[in-house]
Amino acid sequence: MIIRQELPKGYCWLYAARGPLIQNDQMDTLLEALKPLAKKENAIFLRIDPPITKQIKFKGFRETHSGFQPEDTLIIDLTKSEEEILKQMKQKGRYNIRLAEKKGVKIAESKDIDSFYSLLEQTTTRDSFHGHDKHFYQQMLDKLPQNAILYLATYENKPIAGIIITHFKDTAIYYFGASGNEYRNVMAPYLLQWHAMKEAKKKNLKYYDLLGIAPENTKDHPWGGVTNFKKKFGGEHVTYVPPKEYSFKPFIHLLYRLYKKIKK
Repeated sequence: MIIRQELPKGYCWLYAARGPLIQNDQMDTLLEALKPLAKKENAIFLRIDPPITKQIKFKGFRETHSGFQPEDTLIIDLTKSEEEILKQMKQKGRYNIRLAEKKGVKIAESKDIDSFYSLLEQTTTRDSFHGHDKHFYQQMLDKLPQNAILYLATYENKPIAGIIITHFKDTAIYYFGASGNEYRNVMAPYLLQWHAMKEAKKKNLKYYDLLGIAPENTKDHPWGGVTNFKKKFGGEHVTYVPPKEYSFKPFIHLLYRLYKKIKK
């Protein structure tokens, strides 16, 4: 799959999201097939980010750390028993799950995107990051009805936290999470994650991907807080190779990279 990303002045760039799933000796064939498309669409470059952990050199490509997909993540093995999954968590993770259960937090699948978005607005304001507009999350649930699930946590009949999980092949992926400013002491986000893991396990999925943590040995990383949260669930730390880019218009691509660097 190739996604066209628009740029000013009639330019664009092409993106193979979490792909392509090919070997090194097949890349030349793929590029030859893409060059007419790149010319037609006035594309500056192609970006790829295949889900591989061992470095592969593709001729003509350069590494970048400007990808959309996280390079580091935690993956939990759902083929283990519930007891084994809990045991491999950090003690604080298990404690917070049990605390939420004891406090009477309830988890249920929901279509209430308005409540989720209200919670998300509180989260983005509190933690100083940007989310998408409400339509984006609604589209996930509408267009992926079997593979995108919203779970809401309620306390005293009031929504206090929510997560959106997607299913693809044998993996459940935690994509988006939100929590309100009230009742944070009942630890609803922990029970939400545990509930999603158990539901994925019931569907015979093998893995639960927490989708993005800070790289090892990094200080003051913007994902530091969410990384501490996710690490409480245990799992295997997986590091993918950085994205790679191939220039169709090298000079304009250089100007684009300089612009992005200055903009940061």
